[in-house]
Amino acid sequence: MQADEYFPLAYSELRRIASSYLRREGPALTLQPTALVHEAFVRLMQNGDVPVADRTHFLAVAARVMKQILVDRARTNGARKRSAPDVIPTLNGPLLALGKVRILALDDALNRLRDLDAGQADIVEMRFFAGMTSEEVAGHLGVSLRTVNREWSTARTWLRRELRKDGL
Repeated sequence: MQADEYFPLAYSELRRIASSYLRREGPALTLQPTALVHEAFVRLMQNGDVPVADRTHFLAVAARVMKQILVDRARTNGARKRSAPDVIPTLNGPLLALGKVRILALDDALNRLRDLDAGQADIVEMRFFAGMTSEEVAGHLGVSLRTVNREWSTARTWLRRELRKDGL
């Protein structure tokens, strides 16, 4: 199936993910969940036919696109208002428990992690941004649950350290 075929099937899940992103952002961002989901769909369709293996893969791809939209907006807002604070998501709860983190700093840290270990960066994106369980990530990547949990733990520790270096 193509991404456009999965979109209607996963729409409510995408809105849940978008709502979660925007709730973390707080009042600094005026984007609504529906608008974020629709903008992600437009970007996916601009890339032509995006082949996806299954629903889980589609959610991971769509969540990555939504994250990029938020990063792009934060950069644009930062360029317009250098003195204004960046958009601040709260990364707490069972996923990362990092406290308040600037989205651009998180994106930079994830890019550095991707340079070191692309697999760990993928796991972070799937767990945190797509809201996937460890079991879903393991199935999608074709690795054991134990491997996902170990890599997830290592990636969280690395991200905490990197974000603290950035003063967050």
